[in-house]
Amino acid sequence: MTSVAGKTFGIVGALAAFPRRLAAREVERQQGHLRSGVTRKTSHVVFGRKLLSRDGEVEIEARFDAQCGAGRYPVSENGFLRLLGLLQAPAASSISRLELLEQSKLAERQFALLSLFDAFEHDREPYSFRDLILAKKYASLIAGGAGWSAIVKSVHRSSNPVTTLTSLSLEAEGRDAIYARMGERLSELDGQLLLPIDRVGDIELEELFERAEEAEAGERYNQAAALYERCLSLDPGDAVAAFNRANSLRAVGRSNEARQAYLLALKLDPEFVEAWFNLASLLKETGHPGSARKYLQKAIVLDGGYADAIYNLAALEFEADNLADARRWWTRYLELDKNSEWARNATKGVHFVDLHFATRNAG
Repeated sequence: MTSVAGKTFGIVGALAAFPRRLAAREVERQQGHLRSGVTRKTSHVVFGRKLLSRDGEVEIEARFDAQCGAGRYPVSENGFLRLLGLLQAPAASSISRLELLEQSKLAERQFALLSLFDAFEHDREPYSFRDLILAKKYASLIAGGAGWSAIVKSVHRSSNPVTTLTSLSLEAEGRDAIYARMGERLSELDGQLLLPIDRVGDIELEELFERAEEAEAGERYNQAAALYERCLSLDPGDAVAAFNRANSLRAVGRSNEARQAYLLALKLDPEFVEAWFNLASLLKETGHPGSARKYLQKAIVLDGGYADAIYNLAALEFEADNLADARRWWTRYLELDKNSEWARNATKGVHFVDLHFATRNAG
């Protein structure tokens, strides 16, 4: 059993150091799962370094906060490769995270974001003395006005390992530019560290997926569906692309195609909880409450804490006049959510059923 077995990895942004398709094969070989995006089953989120060229600091930090807030473990590209055994871990070291932060005066949040994009020799504790030197340099750059994203971008423009930066004098020119001082002159940190692998197919796939996500976020749903379909032509096993395509098709009323796309996502990943839920919602909308009920029950079996599925199942049972079942599901929902508008509706539902039975028994 490896450290990957049984875990589900999601990718945010495109990978820069390793082909996603090859990573997926290696994760599956080690009895884990790798998905294009993030689902309820995702336990670890790999932040691809190409995210740095697509999103700004605010957007990346929001993604980071959202994944950590959902209880998922963030992983850097190098950390991911080390989990897979495809990148040798640096020599053992002895500096704890707390010691590194105290000695470098680097803020914990900035340290977490720099680590997320492999700005240090180690991706987790214990850290090395070289990591401490780097942390002090980064703290100085940030104090001089540099943004953490400018630092990691500069780090990965270097053609040498990150540890070589310990011997350089780094300077910030504004928030977005980091240079090395060579005597009286400033030099850019140019070149890029990549594993020697042909990545043309993966680059095309990753760029397509990003374009599809952008189109979907911009509510250009027909365009998004077409782009996700192209992603599937390049990687027919991508359940997330099938799911996202289904959502896009549903948004423009192409219900039959959306249903087929959800079924494809579930064929590729039978434990894709959100696909069961969204397919159930689609079937309810199109007049198939019996099938919707069955699929919601499937989602709840896979994820007993899926509050939305539980609430929707309660509503379905209520609409079908199965009041005892509706009350049972609303009560279960209230174990998960006590304060939202949905919780207030569930409470009203429970009270209504209780009043109904009390009135009937009194009569």
